[in-house]
Amino acid sequence: MTRILIIKTGALGDVLRTTSILPGLASRFPDLHITWLTAHGARRLVEGHRSVDVALGVDPGDEAEVAALSQSLTDQSFDWVFSLDDEEPLCRLASAQATPKLTGAFLTEQGGRDYTNDVAPWFDMGLLSHLGKQAADRLKVVNEESHPAIFARMFGVDMGQPDLDLTGADQAGAQAFFETHGMTDGHPVIGMNTGAGGRWTSKTMALPEVVNCMQALHRALAGKCHFLILGGLAEAVRNQEILLRASSLGDPLHVVDGGGDNTLGAFAALVDRLQLLISSDSLAMHMAIARCRPVVAFFAPTSAAEIELYGLGEKVISTSPDYCSYRKDADNSSITGERVAQAALRTLGQESVN
Repeated sequence: MTRILIIKTGALGDVLRTTSILPGLASRFPDLHITWLTAHGARRLVEGHRSVDVALGVDPGDEAEVAALSQSLTDQSFDWVFSLDDEEPLCRLASAQATPKLTGAFLTEQGGRDYTNDVAPWFDMGLLSHLGKQAADRLKVVNEESHPAIFARMFGVDMGQPDLDLTGADQAGAQAFFETHGMTDGHPVIGMNTGAGGRWTSKTMALPEVVNCMQALHRALAGKCHFLILGGLAEAVRNQEILLRASSLGDPLHVVDGGGDNTLGAFAALVDRLQLLISSDSLAMHMAIARCRPVVAFFAPTSAAEIELYGLGEKVISTSPDYCSYRKDADNSSITGERVAQAALRTLGQESVN
């Protein structure tokens, strides 16, 4: 049996997209046992995966909790440790494991953080880069390879697709929600996940453009569509404003609030029932990809090249000079409702907006 420990705790979307390595690992090692260490809040994203045998949760910021878990893991034997986060406590945990093969971030004998050469294609573009921040940022901009392709190449496996298991209860809850809100008449239900939390405001689509996009789709589809507004608690105020603006139009749209306090499973089940998701570079986008739902994703401060859509839809990319700058105030003004609506209609197989 080949025993592998994967250390990947955050962010939520990053955890989910990293499950793309699991099919390749399972194919390479037929007798495989995987333990995945992630943040408590992300366990739901990996614990139901067919290739994950044990899902452990930890608070990466709690050094005492990480140390205690590290001690318990030393009683086990792993043939390969993937250390895919660069926080010091997690690097220390990875370095403490008695394994013949460590891939990723670790602590040196001098106590500094470093990473193994085999993960340079990814870590060279990050904060820990051996090349320095300027070079790392430049590599991000010029990179044309997707995250799953890079990871497959680094680990010597075929490129796979992320996957997310849904429970029967979550699926039944989403079905009941759609029935309650009149979204089971056969007309397309289009999810609008246009926010990005409080930290990444430049990932969002401007509110007027969101409404313009919805109006264009409503017009092109002759009113035969529904809009489901999605997001978390951080988007609650923004989403209420979208609902207010949409309901005050001369030709009101059928817009439903998906709620901001869904569990991860309940949220994924809502995404899974959509005919199309329009989304920022966010967890919702990664969920749509993992559930093979059509998606139109837009990008301003982050890299569109890193995202593999697997033929599920289109990317709308900022044309501003600071595209892919990872700046919180990056210019997102070229992410217009018209551009996104055109991409959405193509993805739905419909005619363009008049």
